Amino acid sequence: MITSRRSLLRAGLTTAAVVAAAPLLPGPAVAGPVSRPAGDPFGLGVASGEPAADSVVLWTRLATEPLADDGLGGLGNRHTDVEWEIAEDERCTRVVRRGRTTTGPEAGHSVHVEVAGLAPGRDYFYRFRVGSTLCDTGRTRTAPPPAAMAPVHMTFTSCSQYEHGYFTAYRRMAEEHPDVVLHLGDYIYEYAGGQYVAPGGNVREHAGPETTTLAGYRQRHAQYRSDADLQAAHAAAPWLVVLDDHEVENNWAADVRELPPVPPGDFTARRAAALRAYWENMPLRAAQRPSGSSMRLYRRVGYGGTVTFHMLDTRQYRGDQPCGDVYPSDCPDRTDPDRSLPGSEQERWITEGFAGSRARWDVLGQQVFFSQVDLTPGAGRGFNPDAWDGYPGSRDRVADGWVAATEHGRARNLVVLTGDVHAHWAADIRRRYDDPGSPVIGTELVSSSITSSGDGAERKKNADATLAENPHIRFHNDRRGYVSTRFTADEMAAEFKVVPYVSRPGAPVQTRGRFVTEDRRPGLNRA
Repeated sequence: MITSRRSLLRAGLTTAAVVAAAPLLPGPAVAGPVSRPAGDPFGLGVASGEPAADSVVLWTRLATEPLADDGLGGLGNRHTDVEWEIAEDERCTRVVRRGRTTTGPEAGHSVHVEVAGLAPGRDYFYRFRVGSTLCDTGRTRTAPPPAAMAPVHMTFTSCSQYEHGYFTAYRRMAEEHPDVVLHLGDYIYEYAGGQYVAPGGNVREHAGPETTTLAGYRQRHAQYRSDADLQAAHAAAPWLVVLDDHEVENNWAADVRELPPVPPGDFTARRAAALRAYWENMPLRAAQRPSGSSMRLYRRVGYGGTVTFHMLDTRQYRGDQPCGDVYPSDCPDRTDPDRSLPGSEQERWITEGFAGSRARWDVLGQQVFFSQVDLTPGAGRGFNPDAWDGYPGSRDRVADGWVAATEHGRARNLVVLTGDVHAHWAADIRRRYDDPGSPVIGTELVSSSITSSGDGAERKKNADATLAENPHIRFHNDRRGYVSTRFTADEMAAEFKVVPYVSRPGAPVQTRGRFVTEDRRPGLNRA
């Protein structure tokens, strides 16, 4: 029998210390949707994103009935005037910009305001008003001035399957008050209720059938956005986001659906609906607004002279997964050097970004495992064809582009951030993995999921064998959580945060691993 990733997911299976309690926000953690007065249009919270030194995007989406079947949140075809303001203080007494916009069904009743003329490297507070109803205030922060070597506190995560658990890790992330949050995909899941069951069973249920239409995707985003812990994370800091597969359909690759297609239908129309709903529900700029079934999501965001975030798209332009997308597998097609994961145009964009780098740290925010992971211990080899292991020629070109940039004195430090695999991992990036003498050229940090795969355990069943087979992988933990990083001119410090359970609300946050990468000394050092 051929094993597909969808069958593994449906079976509740996935791919693959220091303990310190962190302070909690005042009051108990809140599970489930926020309770608001009847008719209040701000039931989906607020958000900000795409921070620059002088601007930021402010977001909200109006809904009085978030789970309405038509995806329009109880507002139907009406249009609504929305006032907004951004201030220097949390009480919004020192307002620096304000304005009014109108939203309606053509935007899913979402609001995207690109505010310019702000000061670099400082906190701002913002809010929206509809009539006499005022939303809760959100915090955002602009990026540091260009070339400033200011410290940057960034947290990142991925994979938040609503049914698999409570979003407590989002709230714990908010409690850190980071400068910026990166979400690396699988923000929502497309499955119908009970279709994808966590190993310990599901604790919540999706509304509606599997998402295939614009109304369905809008409803699913609204269900996730109604969660109080997720709202707290969005209100705490600006976000940079990229999607992975489940925002559309499991393991899609450009115009190719997973095999067999479940459910059947027009994939171009489904992809267009999913991308439109994604943009409507994320704090993205107008430049990222999709056109039909295409969306320009890869982009660069500078944080002074300290960090450049290269946000990648590893779904829209990739070749189909090799080896029939069987996990794990190996086949001649996998090593075809002409195959690409980000697509040839985005590959060139990546290496051109390296060549033109002026940042101390170049950080790739992307979705799937970059380092090689041989999943078959001993004789034989087996890889995840959906990850960069399914496209090693593409990975080699990115690695060679990085090395060329360092040799010309441009780039200094490479960090790759990854989600997807529902577990924490950390690895030294080598230029070539089948050459024992190949140099370490960078560091990969892989975040676990917010909830996907349920409570988890300290280690996956086969983790020890995987670590032995792949000595460049330096750390693993199978609890849910996120990664907290701090960048300075001299080092990047990373802490792997976990919550011990997601099957009930209110879990504390703990630290399971600490690592440091020093300037011009690629690779991981335990802290």
